[in-house]
Amino acid sequence: MALQSARIDVTDRVIGKWNGRTLDLYAEGELIGHVPLPETVPLKSGYTVQNGKVYKDVTATVEPGQKYVDCDGEAGWC
Repeated sequence: MALQSARIDVTDRVIGKWNGRTLDLYAEGELIGHVPLPETVPLKSGYTVQNGKVYKDVTATVEPGQKYVDCDGEAGWC
């Protein structure tokens, strides 16, 4: 039995993880490369970059005791 070198297309299995000023590339869990990022990266509305981290702008409840639903008080159902 002889072994032969071959190339396998893994393009659809490569993922990128944000790492401050670079995008780290992984294939099947193995770090395979880095892509340097520019000073500013255009993102979809509602997302921002600050100090090398990506943030999503959301609306959140500020009163911890507030419930999602409001009981009507009439039938005892919430």
